Amino acid sequence: MKKFLLLCIFVIHAFAYDSTIQIVKNLEKHPRLAVADAGSQNIEEKTKRKLLKLLIGDLKVSAHFNVDDSYVKMDYVSNEGTATLAKSGVELLVKCKFEKHPSGKLMASTKLVNAKNGDLLYEKFYSISKPKRYPFLAHNVAIDVNDYFGAPSISWMKSYIIFARYTKAGESEIVVADYTLTFKKTIVSGGLNIFPKWANAKQDSFYYTSYNALHPTLYHVNIYTGKKKKIAASEGMIVCSDVSQDGNKLLVTMAPNEQPDIYLYDVRSGSKKRLTTYRGIDVGGSFVDSDQNIVFVSERLGYPNVFSKSINGKSVDQMIYHGKNNSSCSTHGKYIVYSSREGQNSFGKNTFNLYLISTQTDYIRKLTTSGKNMFPRFADDGETVVFIKYIGNKSALGVLRLNANKSFLFPLNAGKIQSIDW
Repeated sequence: MKKFLLLCIFVIHAFAYDSTIQIVKNLEKHPRLAVADAGSQNIEEKTKRKLLKLLIGDLKVSAHFNVDDSYVKMDYVSNEGTATLAKSGVELLVKCKFEKHPSGKLMASTKLVNAKNGDLLYEKFYSISKPKRYPFLAHNVAIDVNDYFGAPSISWMKSYIIFARYTKAGESEIVVADYTLTFKKTIVSGGLNIFPKWANAKQDSFYYTSYNALHPTLYHVNIYTGKKKKIAASEGMIVCSDVSQDGNKLLVTMAPNEQPDIYLYDVRSGSKKRLTTYRGIDVGGSFVDSDQNIVFVSERLGYPNVFSKSINGKSVDQMIYHGKNNSSCSTHGKYIVYSSREGQNSFGKNTFNLYLISTQTDYIRKLTTSGKNMFPRFADDGETVVFIKYIGNKSALGVLRLNANKSFLFPLNAGKIQSIDW
């Protein structure tokens, strides 16, 4: 039970001046945009429809366009039908033609058109060598449409999500996916495998905890070569919660004497330095301030809350003065996003909402309003947060677009998400 409680607590160039550019830059009014099916070749109708649906979804998630949901079919070359769309209020048109090359590559030809006058803003071509990863074809098209207008970047859509998924009692696997959970690939299976953490920005390797040996063991896995390396083992628990910017240092929670503390682990030398010494629960360390300080979750107030300390100092500062169960957090610059329980029953049904605070002011903002929302993670842009939403016995990946005050859910159809990183 103690291990269970420990695990519970741990825890996104213009060719010439165009008026639509100004519309996008003025976030008070987003241009109305439509996506058109401009034909296909050697590709299943079902796959083509999925790609179009994904592209429409991506542009909605960007929160920079007013996207038309209706199915539009048009010729890729001619502008026939564009004037009709313009009369209905459409300002921008994305034409997409998909093709499967004899080599197996999946290809897309796209045109961005000013629906008001029929002018071609740009034409681009895309390909992806592995058809199973077709969602990234749509993501790349959306990113370029967004970038053309100079809107805040949504390049995080190209990043992989890595998560642990419970498959049955006592078993879980590590899965890599796109942010919509449409593409999924299992990387580690068999036994209990939890808490994956990307090892670097390239996302070519990751750390995870295995409970399949005598003691919990931390492993490093290269996704492309399959090479697996044991990092360390510890009685009680061992979890890598964060990686330094250069990838050379880890924040690891270990409990060699049934007391979980946070350690700084040097990847090159294999040495470790104990950072917390409280006689209780200290878990989930995250680097902040150019890797000079950490924030972490501790029960030193009698309930889980978020604290900070210097890597080289001893003093500890309380970071959050709201809520009585703040059991998971993520950091970006001066901001912390955290999960807070709102209810009286520690073991019954409670609402867990996400909040955003600044480390430099009294600023606090509520991000969710209902349900069980846990394990938030910032994107590199600092404007996007992913999290796990638990709905009964199922779970979904949530995406929060902070500047637009919008959220989106992508359900996991099989299994239940245990933890995530991206």
